[in-house]
Amino acid sequence: MVNMQKGFTYILTLLAIVIIGISLSAAGRSWKTIVQRDREKELLFRGNQYKKAIESYYKFNNKRPALPEKLKDLLKDPRSSATVRHIRKLYPDPMTGDGAWVLIYDKINKIKGVKSSSTEEPFKKGNFPTEYRKFANKKRYCDWEFSFEPKTKGTKKKRVIGKGNKSTH
Repeated sequence: MVNMQKGFTYILTLLAIVIIGISLSAAGRSWKTIVQRDREKELLFRGNQYKKAIESYYKFNNKRPALPEKLKDLLKDPRSSATVRHIRKLYPDPMTGDGAWVLIYDKINKIKGVKSSSTEEPFKKGNFPTEYRKFANKKRYCDWEFSFEPKTKGTKKKRVIGKGNKSTH
């Protein structure tokens, strides 16, 4: 009778270990999801900070607007004798282990934006702010580009005023 009780206790102990293992596995997956969603929100915040800082840098000098050559220029604008900060600090990419951003350049090698190098699939697929609606249904975080597109002068569209008359407004 004692041996049968020991065998029954042994089976119950094994069953408890299996149940605990399954529970821990589910908790681990859930925790990974929570952490990734948090990093995703941080990516949207930090990417937006860079976009706003690049726009601020560009618009700072009305007579000669320019994009930065390096991210450090956003911390202290080299075009000004006074300390002008367009961003509070240089934020690392929250999606990668090394924190390095992929820089997005314009035609003359000036920085116009940043993006993550992460190839993970985003949880967020929709309900983006208007300026980021292009992120909807992207397959990877590296497809989310936070870039400032300067408006170039002289690109106004022509519209038809009357029959055959064109005007630039």
